[in-house]
Order: sequence, then C-alpha cells, then structure tokens
Amino acid sequence: MKPYLMFIDTEASGLPKKWNVPYSQHNNWPHIVQLSWIVYTQDGRLVKQEDHYISNHDFKSTESAIRIHGISEEFRKTEGEDRAVVMAKLAADLLQYTPMIVGHFTELDLHLIGADFYRTGIENPALQLPSFCTMLATKQYVRNPQANYLRLGELFSTLFDRKLENQHNALFDAQATADCFFELLRKGEVTDEKIEQQQQEMNKIKAESRYLGYGIPVLLVFLLTVLIVCLL
Repeated sequence: MKPYLMFIDTEASGLPKKWNVPYSQHNNWPHIVQLSWIVYTQDGRLVKQEDHYISNHDFKSTESAIRIHGISEEFRKTEGEDRAVVMAKLAADLLQYTPMIVGHFTELDLHLIGADFYRTGIENPALQLPSFCTMLATKQYVRNPQANYLRLGELFSTLFDRKLENQHNALFDAQATADCFFELLRKGEVTDEKIEQQQQEMNKIKAESRYLGYGIPVLLVFLLTVLIVCLL
C-alpha cells in the first residue's frame, strides 16, 4: 500500500450519455459541480482535505442532478471557483503525495476528473497512480438479489450500523469512503493482495481515460502530419 491515500468524491451535472466516447465529445461527459478529496497516511492520520465547487458558466446541471445533490446553479456560480484553479490544486496534491486514489464507484470519479483535466488542458496525474474502489471490494455484503453492489450509504450503514448523513455532498461522501476503507482494513477485508488484484480492473479504466482524453488529439496530429507530407 502507498504511504498516502487520497479519498476522492465528485458531484456532477448529470451522467455520461455514453462511456466510450472521447472527452472532447460535446455534451457527453458531465461536468464536475463539486470536487472533494481527503489525504490520509496509510495508518489513518489525516493530512489535509479540500472541498471545491466549480463556478464555470459553460454547462448547466440537469434538474435530476440538482434534486440529488442540491447544488443550485446560483450557488455554484457565486460560491464556486474556476475549474482550472480547482483542477490545478488536485493535480498538485496528486503529484506531491503520489497517493493511492480511493473512491466508491471510482470508475465514474476517474472519468469525471479525466474529463475536467482534459477541459482545462492540465495533464492528469491520476493516470499514473494506483486506485481502489470500495464498491467493487464489498460485493460480499450485497443481500438484494437485484443489486450487484452497495451504494455508499448502504455500505456505511452495514459497517457502522448507523445512517450516513449529508449524502451526495462530496466532502461528506469522501470522508464516509475513508471511514469505510479503514474499517474494512481493520477487519482484514482490504489487504495488499486484494488491492493488487483490483489494479488490473483499475488499470483498464485508466487506459480508457487516457485514450478518451488523448486519442482525438493524437489522431488530429497524425492527420495534420499526413496532410503536410502530401502538400510537400
């Protein structure tokens, strides 16, 4: 396990329409509305936490998304920060701590930060870091035959026998993910072996993110090169 762990959570303007199209595809990938991350040492010591809202005017949250997270357009535009500033802060912490990134439904979070790194033109350090998903790691707790995984609130209440408060606030959800991870670690249900086993799946997701973020620019460079050669 890495010396540092970063627990990350996002609230977004909606859901992806398709999961296999480039980040450059207009209106496919939702925008981050709230981005929070908490850095811990591997033995559970809190290092820092960050909580940011995005103020940019280049998108609007869907009504269904606002009903879930409660972040109005007016609030985020008046209380938020520019996307580039927030993503630069995240990139700096990823580079400084080189943590293992931990989330609940980490695949979605990795794609959302990947899309916003693409939009800001900032290189995505998460692509080079290990990651872990508490949702994938806790399938054994599912009791509903119609469900494959537990929602974060369900996992939290299963582990701690109490309701998770302030759900769909990214900072509270990041903290809940940390609480669940360390409890699973204490119970011996998260081990170095299980973390390593999950890397194969996580690496597939990061490979997709790398392709979706850079596949189109590489293609454009190739086409421009061919065009220049043809004109010579």
